[in-house]
Formats: sequence, structure tokens, C-alpha cells
Amino acid sequence: MDTKKIVSYGVFFAALIIVPFIFNSNWTSVFTTFLIYSAVALSQDIVLGRAGMFDMGHAIFFGLGAYSTAILNMVYGWPILATIPVAIILPVIASILLAAPIIHLRGDYLLVTTIGFNIVFIQALKNNVFGITGGPNGIFGVEPLKLFGFSFSSQTSIYFLAFFVLILTLIIIHNLETSKPGRALHYLNEDSLASECIGINTRFYRLYAFGLSAAVAGLAGVVFTLQFSAVSPDAFDFIQSVLFFTIVLVGGPSSIPGVLLGTFFMFVVPEMFRQFAEARYLVFGIAMILIMIFRPKGIWPVKFGKIPNYITKE
Repeated sequence: MDTKKIVSYGVFFAALIIVPFIFNSNWTSVFTTFLIYSAVALSQDIVLGRAGMFDMGHAIFFGLGAYSTAILNMVYGWPILATIPVAIILPVIASILLAAPIIHLRGDYLLVTTIGFNIVFIQALKNNVFGITGGPNGIFGVEPLKLFGFSFSSQTSIYFLAFFVLILTLIIIHNLETSKPGRALHYLNEDSLASECIGINTRFYRLYAFGLSAAVAGLAGVVFTLQFSAVSPDAFDFIQSVLFFTIVLVGGPSSIPGVLLGTFFMFVVPEMFRQFAEARYLVFGIAMILIMIFRPKGIWPVKFGKIPNYITKE
């Protein structure tokens, strides 16, 4: 990472660190959700931006992580810390099971199929499947995370927990960019047929992208549950999947700064104009149209450099 990037990330992190000390609890809550959504959007970018697959059901994995923690804690009495591995592993398993039969689909076909999965997931939650999801009302009263005698119960403590998850997500994305799987996904995104011709196992790496993205989304789901001490189906419906999908497109696929800016534009900016009620959506919609017309590759598009031709080497 060059000096310019280090300085940019340093300024970004420094700005985030002081947020709970200069804003009230309401805005701290808004920025907590911004951190969580940024992590989920970055995980969405692994599938959409880096692997080039149209996944419009990413809220499923976000929701599985959140509901895993809520159910294990409220129904089975598990401490929050013990639920975290399950909240990460379960979305990974679900992503592989859901993606394996449809991984050969391309473009709109994959997009429509993932939409269907998202709808089925929400209906299962609302219908109180197995009697443990709480139906349309969801699950309330989730306990705070307790670690080394400290309880993450205040808004500020949850904020920094979300901040930690975002940093962890950025580390995962950075390691992916410089790893063999990351280079494989880049080639796969550029030309899947050519990738197969040079020996890349395209099916494996597509499933790898789904699994890794689901793990990150599941972890973000845990923090989302802790933020509100509750979960409900509406927080993970198809509209949320559209939000994460749009964040990546507006910000710039495969661009970390772009996805972060996209999350800020799609979530925080509308909150700034909440006092203007419904009029804010008109202005916001016009702004989105202008961005897609004049910045079709996103607010902060990525500029790929030359990638060494050693993709098939260990």
C-alpha cells in the first residue's frame, strides 16, 4: 500500500474515531449503521464487483448472521460470544448450498434466482419457521456482548464494535486483493472462458466468493443485532438486498473507497435531509440518476493495474 493510501485511510479512520465524541446518540446510531452497512456492502462487492456475479439476495446472509445470534441467545440461552462462530459459519454453509446449483447461471438469470431466494427467506422468517424466528415481529431483548467483564451495552461501545468489524472487513478485502483467489476472481470477472482455459477452477472460486462474502455479512449481522437488541424480517428483505447492490454500483465495483462513499451517499445523506420528509427521496433519486449518467462506473471507480501472470501458481 502506497503512502497516499495510508494517509487517506488514516484520515478516514481518525474521522470515524471521533464521531461518537462530537455527535449526539441519534447520529452516533446512524454512523453505527453506516459502519455495519459498509461492511455488508464490501462483502457484496466480493461477489458483484470482484467475481462479476449479480447477487440480489445478499441480505439473506446478513439476516442469517443476525438471526443466529438472536435465536441462540433468546431461545437457547447461549451467551453472545458463543453465537458469533455460528453466525459466521451458518451463512457460509447457506451461501454454498444456495449458490452451488445456480453458480453456472449468468447475468439476469442469476440475479432473478437470488431475488427468489431472498423472498423465500423473508417468508420463512415471517411464518415463524420451526417456531423460533418470532414471526413478523421478530425477536426482542437480545443480551449485550460481554467480553472480559465489559458489557457492550452503550451506543458508543456498539459503535466501536462496528468500527472493529469494518476494519476487519477491510483487512480481509486487502488480503483478498493480493492473494491467489483475488487474482483468480479478477480474471474470472474479466473473462470466465479464458480463465478456464488457463486452468482456473471457475466453479470453486465463484463458490469461494459467495462463502467469503457470506462470512463477512454474517459477522456484520451480529453487530446489527447488538445495536438494536432485536431483529425483524423487514431489516433483511429484498429492499435491503437492492440497497447493498446499488451501493456497490453507485460507489464503484471493486473500489473500497467507492463502496464506502456509496454507503455514505445511499444511507447517511438521506438521513441528513430527513426533516424534508418525502421530498428528500425526490432529490436523492435525481442525484442517483445524475451519478449513473455522468459517472457510470461509480463515484470512485477502480483503476486496475497490470496483474502478474502467475495466477495458477501457489
